[in-house]
Amino acid sequence: MKTKMAVLMVIVGMGLSSCIFTAKYSVGGTLVGLPTGSGGLVLENNAGDSLTLTSNGTFTFTDGVTNNGAYSVTVTTQPSAPVQTCTVRNGTGTIDKATVTNVIVICTQPGLFAYVANGLSNDISAYVIDSATGELSAVAGSPFQSNGTTPTALLVDPNGAYLYVANNTSDTVSSYLIDQTTGELTAAGSGLGIATGNEPAAVAMDPAGHYLFVANFADNTVSAYSASAGTLTAVTGSPFLVGEGPTSLQVDPFGNFLYVTNFSSADVSVFGIDAATGTLTVISGSPFGAGTDPISITIDPTGAYAYVANEGSADISMYAVNSTTGGLTAVSGSPLATTSDPTALAFDPEGKFAYAANVTSANALSSYSITPTSGALAVASTVAGGGTLPVSLAVDPSSSYLYAANQTTNTVSVFSINSATGALTAVPGSPFAAGDQPRSIAID
Repeated sequence: MKTKMAVLMVIVGMGLSSCIFTAKYSVGGTLVGLPTGSGGLVLENNAGDSLTLTSNGTFTFTDGVTNNGAYSVTVTTQPSAPVQTCTVRNGTGTIDKATVTNVIVICTQPGLFAYVANGLSNDISAYVIDSATGELSAVAGSPFQSNGTTPTALLVDPNGAYLYVANNTSDTVSSYLIDQTTGELTAAGSGLGIATGNEPAAVAMDPAGHYLFVANFADNTVSAYSASAGTLTAVTGSPFLVGEGPTSLQVDPFGNFLYVTNFSSADVSVFGIDAATGTLTVISGSPFGAGTDPISITIDPTGAYAYVANEGSADISMYAVNSTTGGLTAVSGSPLATTSDPTALAFDPEGKFAYAANVTSANALSSYSITPTSGALAVASTVAGGGTLPVSLAVDPSSSYLYAANQTTNTVSVFSINSATGALTAVPGSPFAAGDQPRSIAID
């Protein structure tokens, strides 16, 4: 009797032990782009664990997932006040004895404001966007004086709250708070400028808005900073060596890799991004060959393909992106010959079309359709750019309008986008006046 009881106790004890030590791991990430006071966003994990979010920042689902268990984060209800479209990245996978913190939820709405860095007049033009027509009107107080000299590149952070500007001849990057109602700019955080390398030429940010990267053309480096409320702090090991003459850079849509075009060495450097620290590590096989004078890079919204505009060889390099390693492999037909010297590339957020400046003829803008299975590009439409030397392109978050900064004619051209064909049509009043030598444009 005692023996049977002992065996029973052992069996029961083993069962309890199994329950006690069946660990569950949390699933969460970062939400960006939700305006203050928004409501209605509901996420769900594994079609059962719901989570309502009302502000940007980190989030964690209530229910954990056991080791080797699958997780799948989806948007079940989109924000309604204001109406937005939220998408999930890094939303699926299998638990591997660790919590999941890299899910990214990005919310967008039609563009509200446009900003242009004017290199010669040392100021920033700010515009209100008419969502119905795409037309631009000056924000009160525009242009805003730059806190550095020769502002050359700018970007709006994923939350639409801060504008970061690289100042080419003062070797600094500045931060500005964006008034969400008026679009006005005020210096914030590192607004007066934090040191970069020599001749900063381009800026990029990870999708969650944690890290800012600056390409320094003259000293062949990339500076990396952690970003918090407009304040920038150099990450450990920054700056990081790249190829010769870095001119542009992009972070992949999942925030795992940084891609840098090197103008003088005719290649692309690729780094893995440490999600916890922002430190950069060169991946195996980097750098990858490009054409002559690569000047601009863009990555499609799915992260499957990367494209580089080679100004000197008048072509576009096309690559398949290895989502695991970050490596680049030329696709069939690469490089794609262009009639003129490409100066800028951009993708629409929906990933239907790529846009390029100066490819079919000088100062023209073209849209390209993308073959999803191969990444190959084919010209879909071409239109006169409306200005001279278009050096920067941007598509608004709704994929409704394309904006081009024209450096020589000191203007911004605006085109409506045909959602079915990608064809471009100049909007009323285009082009719109900017400052002296506009070099970069960004949409909030």
